[in-house]
Amino acid sequence: MKYLLDTANLNAIRKYYEIFPISGVTSNPSIVKKEGKVDFFAHMNEIRSIIGRDKSLHIQVTALDTEGMLKDADRILNDVDKDVYIKVPVTMEGIKAIKKLKASRINVTATAIYNKMQGLLAMEAGADYIAPYYNRMENMGLDPDDIIASFAEMIALYHYPTTIVAASFKNAGQVDKAHIAGAQAATLDPSILQAALQQPYITNAVADFDTDWRTVYGDRTISEL
Repeated sequence: MKYLLDTANLNAIRKYYEIFPISGVTSNPSIVKKEGKVDFFAHMNEIRSIIGRDKSLHIQVTALDTEGMLKDADRILNDVDKDVYIKVPVTMEGIKAIKKLKASRINVTATAIYNKMQGLLAMEAGADYIAPYYNRMENMGLDPDDIIASFAEMIALYHYPTTIVAASFKNAGQVDKAHIAGAQAATLDPSILQAALQQPYITNAVADFDTDWRTVYGDRTISEL
């Protein structure tokens, strides 16, 4: 299971990249907006310098038409690097763009997926990653586990070279369910990873261990005995 950070905040990426086993970083226009009017390409290059070339970096196009998406992709690949995964929303124009990008052997992440047909079309078009929106689907009354499981079944049945990177989470429980349903990766806000390790029952257990140890050995740790 792979974990990607869904943020463009440089401080957060530096902090959590050192802590967690992160496979990459994803962003979209809404995430970039949170950082203010930054120098976009300098910012993305700084993210790359933090995570290195062996991790995946996913940057989304902003044009709404196929021609514009392809121009956005060219600019990203030229001004960041050729290893970037170009994120393309799965719309009519987006599917057309995905086909053209894959014909040129460009890395593609198909995003904004809310239903089975979107994901299946993206896989058939050659997308390397597909990003179903877990919490947003759940809020719409859809069953994200069933949708993700269908993608996983089709990938296994027809050997699509596609990775399911589930997205749009509100808590760690949803991430766990997405993985159980068949997602091989998840992209999530760093706060969800942090919250998963800071539950009261975890901190209380660690505090009990510390108290018990100090009762016998005082302030000395094992290395100091």
